[in-house]
Amino acid sequence: MDAAAVAFAPVDHLKTRKGAFRIALIPPEVLHALNDGLLETVNLNEFLALELPQLARSVAGHIGLDPASERLADTLAMLGAFKPMQRHGHIARALYDLAALHAERDAVAHRLATHASDVARCWAAQWVALSGLPLAAQLQAVRRFAADSHFGVREIAWMAVREAVIGSLDESLVLLQPWAADADPNIRRFASELTRPRGVWCAQIEALKAEPWRALPLIEPLRADPSRYVQNSVANWLNDASKTQPEWVDRLCTRWTDESDTTATRYIAKRALRTLSKQA
Repeated sequence: MDAAAVAFAPVDHLKTRKGAFRIALIPPEVLHALNDGLLETVNLNEFLALELPQLARSVAGHIGLDPASERLADTLAMLGAFKPMQRHGHIARALYDLAALHAERDAVAHRLATHASDVARCWAAQWVALSGLPLAAQLQAVRRFAADSHFGVREIAWMAVREAVIGSLDESLVLLQPWAADADPNIRRFASELTRPRGVWCAQIEALKAEPWRALPLIEPLRADPSRYVQNSVANWLNDASKTQPEWVDRLCTRWTDESDTTATRYIAKRALRTLSKQA
């Protein structure tokens, strides 16, 4: 069963649901469809309720891999020894290793990247970090996930290439500048979120904690971005930087509001300075 067949499975009546407030309230029909890889999660409760072994086996079958393979079985048997997010990384690696042995590995990768399940697409995004591609090629490969319609996939997208960006920071800042001018707000937000000095649940970028001005050509074009999604990311970027370079962030926000007296810029500046305002 391929990804196209999964996409047309009879679950359309479930796609407009509102997520349950508690895991125990998730309807069995929804939970079964999620674990079968037929639906996207709509909130954190659904994500946490997933039976990863069942989902991984379902997805493996959908994309043309053997769901009963020893490689996958070994991985699923040891998931309990790892933290929740680490489990996804191990599943992604197992599927990647199986795909590497497949005669049509590109077709397998495409089916995973376009899968109906957001979690499956997250695993596909994690394949980018396993690819060994040069930085520019990794960014190009992860772009589709940075623009994904699902918020969870977009988060995994920047996490997937974070280490590569840290390892080649100057090159990254140059390569990402066109992303900051992209018509898609998801792509602009990716450029900002990927380079946050501190970030969330990820390695910190020590060079930008010490010298955040190195990224100014990247974030300067976003100072009056019309998207609130982007605005929040830029504000969080500067709030990160304010914890190590408070005077620079304060001066930058003052300049931005002087030069760009817009609602968007004022919003970014206010949120960017929230840690400094509390300290004051």
